Amino acid sequence: MPEYRRILLDGAAVQVTVEGDELVAGDGRRVKTEEAQHLPPVVPSKVIAVHLNHRSRVEEFGIRLTPTPTYFHKPTSSLNSHKGAIVRPEGCKWLNYEGEVAIVIGRTARNISQAEAGEYIAGYTVANDYGLHDFRDTDAGSMLRVKGSDTLCPLGPGLVTDWDFHGKYLRTYVNGEVVQDGSTDEMEWDMHYLVADIARTITLHPGDVLLSGTPANSRPVQPGDVVEVEVEGLGRLMNHIVTGPTPIRTDVGAQPTESEEVLSTALGGDWEFRGIRSPRR
Repeated sequence: MPEYRRILLDGAAVQVTVEGDELVAGDGRRVKTEEAQHLPPVVPSKVIAVHLNHRSRVEEFGIRLTPTPTYFHKPTSSLNSHKGAIVRPEGCKWLNYEGEVAIVIGRTARNISQAEAGEYIAGYTVANDYGLHDFRDTDAGSMLRVKGSDTLCPLGPGLVTDWDFHGKYLRTYVNGEVVQDGSTDEMEWDMHYLVADIARTITLHPGDVLLSGTPANSRPVQPGDVVEVEVEGLGRLMNHIVTGPTPIRTDVGAQPTESEEVLSTALGGDWEFRGIRSPRR
């Protein structure tokens, strides 16, 4: 399956193809994969994510899935790349990983059927839909700061075309230990459904990204942790967690919280403890 990446080469963003352990530009320049400075493999006009899709995640939360998908938006300013640093702002504690498959649009799509949707997909890449749950009490509806803060949407390492999404494993690792282990077969709504659903009312342009949901066991990570998401046939996206250089300002806006809503979501949806768990200090 062809794989395309975007890297910084001689100071410019360049699309390259993967050939063994090298990345090859259109003009013949080559760079070792491990030495390349990666960029997000696509430049989307928007990133749209489904709230819940994997059945293991729904069961973990002990809830019923809605009859149809619901979505939120991650601004393009949240984009990050393979090997990029994920910033947990100073003063925040509850930054969770969420390993996912990202759908990349290849043709302008509007009002298409589910049967047609595959014709509008350029390919797929790996994503980690990080969530800063410290802001969940104030942004639970929009998820804007929870999921849209800077650096919280790494994609990569490359865009893979001609990938069949059926029956593929998805695993997340923290410091080398498996923490999520799911499959695309546990998705309630497949890639074609998601594209067709969104395109009913929102025009999708080439490069746009749809995040397709995460399996169970999203948990908090700490500065210094190395987080990797591996999807069968798509590769392995690696990032590391750092503390932000400045604290969250206290003179404007809502502040990070540690309510039962925050803790139950960050720690796995253990709703039976809502209101009785000892406060975290």
